[in-house]
Amino acid sequence: MHLENVYQQLPTFLQNVACSLIGWQIQRTRFGPGFRRHLRLAEERAGWSKDRLLAYRDQQLQAFVRYCAASVPYYQDLFKQHGVDPQQIRTLEDLQQLPVLTKQQVQCRCPKPPADRIPRKQRLTAHTSGTTGSGLRFTTTLDAVQQQWAVWWRYRRWHDIQPDTWCGYFGGRSVVPLSQRRPPFWRRNVPGRQILFSGYHLSPENAPFYLAELRRRRPPWIHGYPSLLALLAAYLLDSRGDLGYQVSQITVGAENLLPQQAALIERAMGRRPKQNYGMAEAVANMSECECGRLHVDEDFAAVEFLPNSAGPGCHVIGTNFSNPATPLLRYDTQDLATVSDEPCPCGRPGRVVGEIDGRREDYVVLKGGARLGRLDHIFKDLVNIREAQIHQRQVGAITLRVVRGQAYGPADEQRLLQETRQRLGEQTEVTIEYVDALQRSASGKLRVVVSDLEQGRLEACS
Repeated sequence: MHLENVYQQLPTFLQNVACSLIGWQIQRTRFGPGFRRHLRLAEERAGWSKDRLLAYRDQQLQAFVRYCAASVPYYQDLFKQHGVDPQQIRTLEDLQQLPVLTKQQVQCRCPKPPADRIPRKQRLTAHTSGTTGSGLRFTTTLDAVQQQWAVWWRYRRWHDIQPDTWCGYFGGRSVVPLSQRRPPFWRRNVPGRQILFSGYHLSPENAPFYLAELRRRRPPWIHGYPSLLALLAAYLLDSRGDLGYQVSQITVGAENLLPQQAALIERAMGRRPKQNYGMAEAVANMSECECGRLHVDEDFAAVEFLPNSAGPGCHVIGTNFSNPATPLLRYDTQDLATVSDEPCPCGRPGRVVGEIDGRREDYVVLKGGARLGRLDHIFKDLVNIREAQIHQRQVGAITLRVVRGQAYGPADEQRLLQETRQRLGEQTEVTIEYVDALQRSASGKLRVVVSDLEQGRLEACS
């Protein structure tokens, strides 16, 4: 937190230097020699037959379950408690002998091997934000990170995006101080080939500056949260202008891409966005092909689709293969999906998913008119919060509804207020309301942002 405060005080040119230094460190972690090997193997597997790919998935599953049984006390107890012989788990169907694992259970007792099982130099710390508003920190490995990025770059290369392609990035990173009132509302990460546009300053007044920078830099690839790109597209259409150049590809992630958002982005920028579904826990991954269909990456994780008793769709339950430091068997992603029986014309193996539901969020409207989406980053490191939700009844004011964990205390409350004001600014009125539970939708989902304002509702903004 101290380093972030120092960064906020730096002049713009030094903030650009800091972004590039951090970008260089990230490049070394994600894209070292192991990444190139994993990418080559992942791309080879994409050409396999369906039977060969599923046989590979089951082999990975068997090996991972046996590792858990031999090395992880949590699973040793679980197998014994439920009378399960790990040697008998060979397929997705066999996994149903085990109970579903929730994020709350992982928070209370993280399933991991003894500390000396994974060499210290291989261990990394990862965190999630997730759709429930509760943060999860866990240990991963360098090899696991590179395996995941190999699968993500396999998908990007399907769409002719290469690692050296410059990207205009619209995400949740706090790269520009909230107090800044004049452009530039972006920073550069040179090693990562990124122009990092602030999502927290995108407003009707500032949109022309964003569009002018895109026209000046002309990044061939634009990536970001659907909610931010849809807002940018709306501002572009309102101005009756265009980008001034042809974008090669637009990709989105972190949120569910709604059909109306995709149509709006395509109408404004001339490209229909492609999406990828993934998560830090690495228990499921789905990649959109050239035909616009989402394929389950069967070689990356064991993904189950369990019927949703509360409504349409299926619960996405996943088992990771790649992370021995935090193995997750039958982990509930808290997302819903529909599975299609129709084969995809692209011919790639892997089940086809019709739609994913679970990352749809309203916006928070600030006093200056800016609309912010994907605000679950506020809660990502607050591990003593079980669940949280942002509710807005009036412009420039929000209520944080918080379900406290047993270890929650005054320091957590202070950190929560600090993280909120860092993203929403000091002018936003913040009230904390402690509750025993949060109301969910009919399908059992929890939305992080709920707005009573017409201009804050997702459908109205997109």
